Amino acid sequence: VTGVQTCALPIATNSDKRKISILFNEYIKIENASEKVVVSPPQVEMPNIRAVGKRVKIDLFDTLQANTTYTVDFSDAIVDNNEGNPLGKYTYSFSTGEAIDTMEVAGTVLNAENLEPVKGILVGLYAADSAFHDSLFTTHPLVRVARTNGSGQFTVKGVRPGNYRAFALQDMDGNYRFSQKSEMLAFDTTTISTSHRPDIRPDTLWTRDSTIQKIRMVPFIHYYPDNLVLRSFLEAGQDKHLLKTERKTPESFTLYFTAPQDSLPRIEGIGFDAARVLLPEPSAKNDTVTYWITDTLVSYPDTISFHLTYYDTDSLGIDVLHTDSALELVAKTTHAKMEKERQKNSEDWLKQREKQLKKGRDVPNEENPYDIIYMTYQMKPSGTLDPNQNVTLTFSEPIVRVDMEHIHFYQKVDSEYVEAPFLFQPVEGQIRQYRLYAEWEPKEKYQFVADSLAFLGALGHYAKSIKSELRIRSLDEYGAIFVHLLGAEQSDSAQYLVELLNKSDKPVVKQVADAAGRADFFYLKPGEYYMRLIVDRNRNGKWDTGEYATMTPPEEVFYFPQPIPLRAKFEVEQEWNFRSIDMTKQKPKAITKQKADKEKTVKDKNRQREEEKRRKK
Repeated sequence: VTGVQTCALPIATNSDKRKISILFNEYIKIENASEKVVVSPPQVEMPNIRAVGKRVKIDLFDTLQANTTYTVDFSDAIVDNNEGNPLGKYTYSFSTGEAIDTMEVAGTVLNAENLEPVKGILVGLYAADSAFHDSLFTTHPLVRVARTNGSGQFTVKGVRPGNYRAFALQDMDGNYRFSQKSEMLAFDTTTISTSHRPDIRPDTLWTRDSTIQKIRMVPFIHYYPDNLVLRSFLEAGQDKHLLKTERKTPESFTLYFTAPQDSLPRIEGIGFDAARVLLPEPSAKNDTVTYWITDTLVSYPDTISFHLTYYDTDSLGIDVLHTDSALELVAKTTHAKMEKERQKNSEDWLKQREKQLKKGRDVPNEENPYDIIYMTYQMKPSGTLDPNQNVTLTFSEPIVRVDMEHIHFYQKVDSEYVEAPFLFQPVEGQIRQYRLYAEWEPKEKYQFVADSLAFLGALGHYAKSIKSELRIRSLDEYGAIFVHLLGAEQSDSAQYLVELLNKSDKPVVKQVADAAGRADFFYLKPGEYYMRLIVDRNRNGKWDTGEYATMTPPEEVFYFPQPIPLRAKFEVEQEWNFRSIDMTKQKPKAITKQKADKEKTVKDKNRQREEEKRRKK
């Protein structure tokens, strides 16, 4: 038989030894012991597990519990020292009592938001007896534990017959209980009961040339439950701290927080009036805030100083107001450096122009682009648009004035552009974005024009004149997908969000299913689409995480199990019974980022070397 074999029995009873030595038939080593080897019940003090020659030595430092089964699950970590052949899924068990507990509980841990398998997370059990209470997960370590593999699968071994509750924990501090918000967790509110029955499974025997020699049916004990699904999540309201401050340019600085803030921080300027000078640009959740300095007397010095007050989470997990006094921010790029660079660019432009004139070339009479500092902008989309799109302009600084008399919009009729109706409005919650709305007609051409006095920024700069040609795609370039959800039950307390995804698992477009469970998607470009559904319990239009204290699970997410191909000028009618498929088999492999661990196989390197020698001869 090729491969390492143990010379020790995998079980022992009435054992009170905390030093264990397991003998094998050849020299061995342990790969990735910290990731793969799990001792259960969990040990407060980390055990010492190492390979010494032909032995695995285990030193347990915690006091052993009476009448308790201990398991040391090596998974596939044990391999022979010569060829790296695995022992297999090996578990050593011993009991401090008369009997070994042999029940097992198995299943899968998935990320609740995207159904990605979660690798390396702990899964554990609590006995669901009369003493069980919901706070147990935060006050006592898990009773039995296992760790998930690359497919998110786990098997908790050495379980005593009985009723249990299952939990998962990304244990950050090694105490085997949920003790901080930064730990990913999962819980199942249902009680599971262990059981077993005799079963058989196929076992394939292979020849040396990798052909099937024989398939035999092997009896084994099947332990239940074996199909638990735990949906892991991070709770909202993570600990709040000031992560970093940054001042890339003299005219602005940015504050980064570790979690969303309920309100904007308070700034008290040292030597300036912050309420008058600073213009805040917060992110959607206030976890990133950029402040624009609108007074050049304040922005010109290399350093700006202020007192900063914000909510910070203390050691008890309570959000309290905290003040950083006399905080100083130095600009990475100073005004002097920027002016020097602008001056150099201006001189280079003039020299290049003089060279062209000396060569007798016709040089257009244009102004030096470096004499005036203009505000820049980005226009998205530009050039070609879908009939249901609108154009967004994002400027390099906040906009304080828009003069509509200097903005025009035209539609091309025959060979000429004529004025057409349009709307040009600020994007809600954004101080640097405006959006152009119009009644776009397929295959038609439009023109957006704004002269240099149309937009004035908070730093006193104007934007250069804009003249953008826009074309609307033909309807022949699109397809449509009509989704019909089977079994969907609309209610006042929940709605169904259907998202079409690209190959990167990112949403392309989202629709709310109607009362009949239909979600219609128009103006789709040809290609492959994937589909996800969110059961939006609170009807806020997005996925929401769970909370352990209130036993609120994360909102349910489902994936359509295969891509939906779409061609131009075609319509796809797709029925979807999203609860009919096991959750572990829903997400298509093509967009699953967490791949399964590569399974170790036995290698006969000596035979391979001999065959290589014969081929060379």
